[in-house]
Amino acid sequence: MLKRIFDIILALILIILFLPIYLVVSLLILFKMGTPIFFRQLRPGKNEEIFEIYKFRTMTDEKDENGNLLSDEQRLKRLGKTIRSLSLDELPQIFNVLKGDMSFVGPRPLLVEYLPLYNDRQKKRHDVKPGITGWAQVNGRNAIGWEEKFEYDVWYVEHQSFWLDIKILWMTFLKVVRRSDISSQSSVTMEKFRGNKE
Repeated sequence: MLKRIFDIILALILIILFLPIYLVVSLLILFKMGTPIFFRQLRPGKNEEIFEIYKFRTMTDEKDENGNLLSDEQRLKRLGKTIRSLSLDELPQIFNVLKGDMSFVGPRPLLVEYLPLYNDRQKKRHDVKPGITGWAQVNGRNAIGWEEKFEYDVWYVEHQSFWLDIKILWMTFLKVVRRSDISSQSSVTMEKFRGNKE
């Protein structure tokens, strides 16, 4: 209950404070990439319940001669890279927090298609609400592998506390300021999870 009250109060404060940023980023995306301004996608939340996550759009919809989308690297232009490097693409998720789909701190909500791929231990990441940031994000974010990331997620579930959340929020602020661990070692986005190694 304390965490939910904290989420609501912080979300309302940040939405008011970030209104100018929401407006500027929305206009830049509109003029540089067109509509839609927001990226929406279904993600699993607590107890694997599906919800729609909101982000600022960072990639174009450019396609090849066969009508297939170009690679992430080709569709991620300068504006998108800047939005990601400043973590501004995550700001609309504050509305997910206000709605109750997410919390500020928790395991990141991943793709629905990953649900059948988790082992029993990794499934524990869905015992709590997903977060905008989490223990895995402040310990490597996209620069670490999936199995290591899931271990951090489960560790958080097993050790969660209000003061751990405050620590993670502070560490997240430092990460954003330093713009560290935005991309994986080999891709502009995190490679897809394809299941656990045998």
